[in-house]
Amino acid sequence: MKKHSENNAESVQDVQNVHESDVVDTLKLRRTAKEAKKYVVLMRIFSILVIILVAIVAIVYAISYFYDKYGSFTVKINKYDMVNQGLTLSETPDYTKTNSKLNADIVYDMTNISGEDLPANIDKVNGSHNGESYIAYTFYLINSGKDTLTYDGEMTIENVTNNVDEAIRVALYVNGEKTVYCKTKSNGGGKESDCDEEFASSTKVMQSRREKFAPGAKDKYTVVIWLEGNDPDCLDDIVGGTMKLGMDFKIVEGT
Repeated sequence: MKKHSENNAESVQDVQNVHESDVVDTLKLRRTAKEAKKYVVLMRIFSILVIILVAIVAIVYAISYFYDKYGSFTVKINKYDMVNQGLTLSETPDYTKTNSKLNADIVYDMTNISGEDLPANIDKVNGSHNGESYIAYTFYLINSGKDTLTYDGEMTIENVTNNVDEAIRVALYVNGEKTVYCKTKSNGGGKESDCDEEFASSTKVMQSRREKFAPGAKDKYTVVIWLEGNDPDCLDDIVGGTMKLGMDFKIVEGT
């Protein structure tokens, strides 16, 4: 009888041990599941952050690419000329730092207008001062060095789509003197009546040379770009077209 009681006690103990073991295993499983769930949540958050970061980088790159390829107007000087000869760019006649590159603001969805509708004082405002249907940008080329210089200026067509350049006008004010440039008539008949000069070539608007640019001298430039509604080539075919112009300056002689 005693032996039977001992056997029952051992059986009860074994059952208790098994139960305790099951409880411990259950707790371990719950803890493991909780840790796994936490890991999954953290990985999802990390993945979302990576996607957001990639999206931001892609957007910045796309904006930079679009601006570089289709932006309206950029002006540059050779960095060597800036560092060694003191040639610099500025949006104001007084400057606090030297610049080798300036960018005008873009006008999206520009519609055609008449050049006669442009403001009379359009070359009196510094920096970007665009209208709804034209680009206007004023900047200064400054000789902050000690030598008298001769420099060349050249405006080029860096990108064009849908033949929008057929009806584009570019007005260039140099120290208040205005010249309007346009592409040769599509029929080869010379410049349009509202223009002063034809584009120098299919990829170049104009080129010029400035001599005896003394130390401290400042040349003021205003570039105005618009789509001339009175041009015979201002047709629906050019809708959606883009155009980017660039102006480069370089020293050709110093004294």
